[in-house]
Amino acid sequence: MKRYKLIKNFRGQYKKGTTYFVIGESEFIGVKEFVLQTKNLDGKIILSEKELKDHFKQIY
Repeated sequence: MKRYKLIKNFRGQYKKGTTYFVIGESEFIGVKEFVLQTKNLDGKIILSEKELKDHFKQIY
């Protein structure tokens, strides 16, 4: 399972340093979307590939 760490605050409510797991990936006509779940299961984020690259770093 892919893990990502937030490297800078995102959308005002997601704090730097939080660990997320990728629970879903989809691609439709060249646009990729990812669904990330927090490690402690208290929130989900749906974001584009560009947002993932800009705000997250893959760990492990």
